[in-house]
Amino acid sequence: MSGPLFPRWTNTVSRLSVAGLFAVPALSIGGLLAYARSPHVTNQNQPIEQPIEFDHRHHAGDEQIDCRYCHWTVESAPSAGIPSTTVCMSCHAQIWNKSPYLTEVRKAYFADQPIPWVRVHNLPDFVYFNHAIHVNKGVGCATCHGRVDQMAAIHQASTLTMAWCLDCHRDPKPHLRPAEYITSMTWTPPADPKEAAALGETLAKEYEVHSRTSCSTCHR
Repeated sequence: MSGPLFPRWTNTVSRLSVAGLFAVPALSIGGLLAYARSPHVTNQNQPIEQPIEFDHRHHAGDEQIDCRYCHWTVESAPSAGIPSTTVCMSCHAQIWNKSPYLTEVRKAYFADQPIPWVRVHNLPDFVYFNHAIHVNKGVGCATCHGRVDQMAAIHQASTLTMAWCLDCHRDPKPHLRPAEYITSMTWTPPADPKEAAALGETLAKEYEVHSRTSCSTCHR
C-alpha cells in the first residue's frame, strides 16, 4: 500500500490555519475596540495647550472661587458658559493688572475680542448634553470634570464614552449630592454604605431623578 498523501505535520498546519482564520478577525475587532476606548481616542488625561496659562489650582483651589462665577450659565443653559474677558478683568483690573501672564487677557479685553480657548470636553455633534439638567438634579461638577482645583491645566478626567454615561444613567443615585455642594470639589458621600444609599434614595426622590437609558435622551 502507498503511504499517506500528506505528511503528519500538515495536520498541525491545517489546525493552526483554521484557528488563525477565527483568531485574526477576533483579535482585530478586539484591538479596534480597545483602541477606540484608549486615551488616545477619548482624550482622557491628555494635555491641552491653551492660549493663556490659567491655573484652576489657584482660582478654584487657593481662592475658592465658585465654578458658577466664571461658568455662569451652568444652572440655566445646556452650555456651562465660557467667561468673557470682562469677567476676568473685573478682578484683574485691580489684581495683577501688570502681570505679563495676563498680557493676552488685557489685549483681548481692550480689543473687545474673546479669548480663543481650546475646548477640552468635546462631545460629538450627535450627542445632546445639557449642563443645567444635570446640575439641577444633583450631579456635581467634580463628578464629570474631576478635581479641577488640583489641575494646573484642565484636562478631561473622564472617558466621556457612551458606556461611561450609561453607567450613571442606569443607576444615578450613587452619583447625586445635595444642591448646596454642587460645585464643591471636596464633598464626598457618607462613608457608611447604608447611609450613602439612603442619601441617594432621598436625593433621587427630592430631585425627581429616574433612570434614563432611552436613545432619545441623548440622541435627538
